[in-house]
Amino acid sequence: MKGRTEPRIWTPPLRELTPETSYGYDLIEFAEVIGWPLDPWQKWVAIHLGELKEKGAPRFRFALILVARQNGKTLLCRILILYWMFVEMQPIIIGTSTKRETAKFSWKETIKMAEKNEILSEELSLVHTRETIGEEAFFNNYDSRYMFAAPNRNAGRSYTVNRALLDELRDHKNQDTYDGLINAGNAVMDFQAVAITNQGDSTSVVLEDQRSAAIQFIETGIGNSSTFLAEYSGTNGCDPTDPHALAMANPNLGLRVSLDALIGQAMEAKQKGGEKLARFRTEILCQKVTLLDPAIEPEIWGMCGNPKPIDMSEFRRDVVLCLDVSMSGDHATLVAVVKANGMLHCEVVKVWSGFGCTKQVRAELPDLVAKVKPKAFGWFPGGPAAAIAADLKAKPNYNKPWPPRSVKVIELNSEIVPSVCMGLADVVHSAEMYHPKDEMLTQHINHTQKLRRGDAWIFTRGGSNPIDATYALAGAVHLARTLPAPLKPVTSGRDEPESS
Repeated sequence: MKGRTEPRIWTPPLRELTPETSYGYDLIEFAEVIGWPLDPWQKWVAIHLGELKEKGAPRFRFALILVARQNGKTLLCRILILYWMFVEMQPIIIGTSTKRETAKFSWKETIKMAEKNEILSEELSLVHTRETIGEEAFFNNYDSRYMFAAPNRNAGRSYTVNRALLDELRDHKNQDTYDGLINAGNAVMDFQAVAITNQGDSTSVVLEDQRSAAIQFIETGIGNSSTFLAEYSGTNGCDPTDPHALAMANPNLGLRVSLDALIGQAMEAKQKGGEKLARFRTEILCQKVTLLDPAIEPEIWGMCGNPKPIDMSEFRRDVVLCLDVSMSGDHATLVAVVKANGMLHCEVVKVWSGFGCTKQVRAELPDLVAKVKPKAFGWFPGGPAAAIAADLKAKPNYNKPWPPRSVKVIELNSEIVPSVCMGLADVVHSAEMYHPKDEMLTQHINHTQKLRRGDAWIFTRGGSNPIDATYALAGAVHLARTLPAPLKPVTSGRDEPESS
């Protein structure tokens, strides 16, 4: 099994790529001349990110390359910088990394490569580095300078930058570094920035913005045509142990990366699940993972989807409801669950959204619950739903009695919340639940991660996304599993008359 040279997702060229239409061929030759020949996937990337316009400037002002760890990202970055310095002779090149110390280390290693190379060292003056803190620079006889910058809003400021390299863009949690460095090239007609990184998570805001925009252009032709994307990644939902998926994310598989080593890591990640599996998908399969420690594995949740949900009206005496409200109070969800034929089935009964939606919840909830006539109604008094506790605990009144007749209201107190949360994960991962593939519910599930409390855990949000639907589902599942079954109707015991 060999790694794939061509990425799974990539921006197509506007014309045939030849030595006349891409500087990538020149870069490949440069790497061979200095004794660091590129691997096949690196050559492919060099040719495509090096696409030129008709007047000779790079087509792409920003290039994003996503590839799994240990496939040669760092070497490609250093050779690219040396090419910009010694062949293109760009006046100012700036590199960044996750930390200033990391950027400086890469800067020093690039200098060592040049100093130890017989060809490049001839182009260096006796003094070719400046190490004054904050002004560090590496320069050659062509007055081309390579500097590094700390990952903050000051990156690139006070300079007109010709080339930029952003290492591990996944770790950029805000736009500060990106804006500072990219905007420093606005006055340069042939400016180009290259970001080579592993995949990120929900906090990788810059990576996600650039990747999403590039994919939109690839799929629709609408958007910024000057952004290049090459993504080496396994297909979404693939088995971590699938060699073909590993080959798509690891282009150096069989060359510098061992398949046996990756399979072993994949088996361990599958067995442990949770954060271990999420990190494997991010770092080795180069897949976007919403959460590093998901409460419910997205793939398993997807497998529990039922395209033909049951009719809950047939099991009315067993239905339970649960309500929860988002932390910000602008979203609320009412979920129904019934246990039938040994399986738990769920349905989203009502969703409220928008600022002040809790007023609608208070007004509409009594009629909804009275219409469904569930065996029980549950809510979380220790969570955001406490905002409407006065109404949920109110005594029956003439207009809208609460609770409706024969409906038992159950408060899911803080002491049992861990068992409620862990219970939902257990039934999903044990394939004891069907859901109707509700888009909103799935979105909330995929934004729910674990907040550990000793040996137990509860649900917490990943980012700013609401997860009230997850809590409402978990509460309803808990009630459906723990409440006693309704009594069967009492009969006289007499035999039914025989038909004639």
